[in-house]
Amino acid sequence: MDTDYLVIGSGTAGLAFVDTLLAESDAHITIVDRHGKPGGHWNDAYPFVTLHQPSAFYGVNSMGLGSGRKDTHGLNAGLYELASGPEISGYFDRVMNHRLLPSGRVSYLPLSNHLCDGRVESLLSGRQTQINVRRKTVDARYYSPPVPSTHVPRFSVAEGVDLVPPNALPGLWARAQGPQARPLPRRFVVLGAGKTAMDVCIWLLQSGADPDSIQWVVPRDSWLINRVTTQNGPEFFHEAIGGQVRQMTALAEARSVDDLFLRLEACGTLLRIDPSRMPSMFHLATVSEREVAELRRVHQVIRQGRVQALEPARMVMDQGRVAVEPGTLFIDCTASAVEPRPHIPIFQGQQIVLQMVRLPQPAFSAALTAYVEAHYDSDAEKNRLCGSVPFPHTLADYPKSMMVGMWNQAQWGQDKSLRQWVRESRLDGFGKLMANAPKEDGDKQAVIAAFREQAMAAMANIPRLLG
Repeated sequence: MDTDYLVIGSGTAGLAFVDTLLAESDAHITIVDRHGKPGGHWNDAYPFVTLHQPSAFYGVNSMGLGSGRKDTHGLNAGLYELASGPEISGYFDRVMNHRLLPSGRVSYLPLSNHLCDGRVESLLSGRQTQINVRRKTVDARYYSPPVPSTHVPRFSVAEGVDLVPPNALPGLWARAQGPQARPLPRRFVVLGAGKTAMDVCIWLLQSGADPDSIQWVVPRDSWLINRVTTQNGPEFFHEAIGGQVRQMTALAEARSVDDLFLRLEACGTLLRIDPSRMPSMFHLATVSEREVAELRRVHQVIRQGRVQALEPARMVMDQGRVAVEPGTLFIDCTASAVEPRPHIPIFQGQQIVLQMVRLPQPAFSAALTAYVEAHYDSDAEKNRLCGSVPFPHTLADYPKSMMVGMWNQAQWGQDKSLRQWVRESRLDGFGKLMANAPKEDGDKQAVIAAFREQAMAAMANIPRLLG
């Protein structure tokens, strides 16, 4: 079997890369994935998960996701729709079957494992196929996140402890039926401090759980992106582009990393759940102010480090023991979506390792990488245009991530064809807002000018923040 590009992984990054490469080249592409359906980790996600940011700039470049409507009720009311997990799974299925496969230049091998050097093994039959890769192998799994349903806890669980992933929550009623029925729980312990744990707390509250029935284990408090700053409609120009001006101003004027985050909070870019605590984590989770208000209803927040062991009547923590009532349901949200990975070049000879070129946008990053692969020659030139943006794992990492992302943006702006592709890309959330601002609108033009000025000042100050 011959192909030009062998793409390992049919998640968001893999499909966004293939979609753009298909549009920008005459290449034949083969996709290999262990899942039985396209969509990567979305196949394993909990049913009530949604995107953090608007559907309008997620997915693949050639096919829109969602209807472009605003939510009219709930905790996202007034903001653009957030696709649910099932919606995203259906969307990627359409991308594969309505866009990629009908092209005649894409082959898809589901339920298959890439061994090495183009050897692919069927997970059902064990039969191996040798694929002759004429150009490059593309690893689309580098930033694939672990998900709760496939995650193995890093703590011990004693017999009799009722521990479930978030996926099990909507089925609690069904679990209480039949001869092996278990009573519906009345007490809940949510393990983890990330966006999954926040989703679970909100789901429990919205489903009718008493706030006093929830204990939330929070090893580290987190800074959160205010979702209003991510809206890409023209009516949100001052929240989105004005928000970027305020972000650049904070980067330009901050005297330390802590000062930077406090400035970002003061200007409305970032939020925190407990205003009395200085967060030590920022993984770019995005929430609405209504969601923060809902999370503040959970008062039993346990801050004694991570869980070491679960026992029927207690939790053993890093910093002590916490009693729990009999019949408590533990919900494991400890899978980290941002495991630390080495910083490596994206273009490596016969291999491409997909990574972020703009945070936190894996779809845009993969699509732009495909455009660069199709239109530029040397790895040195491609890596200059596609610097890998490191995901921040500590607060001190964030200025460096911003510096690399801003450097990338500057390179794209100086390249006419790439600048035009970015401007026309559906996956670019904010470029159109700036490009389409009327020239006669002095207010908006002043915001754009301020953004450019403050971005330059931010780049000058970031080295001081990096120490």
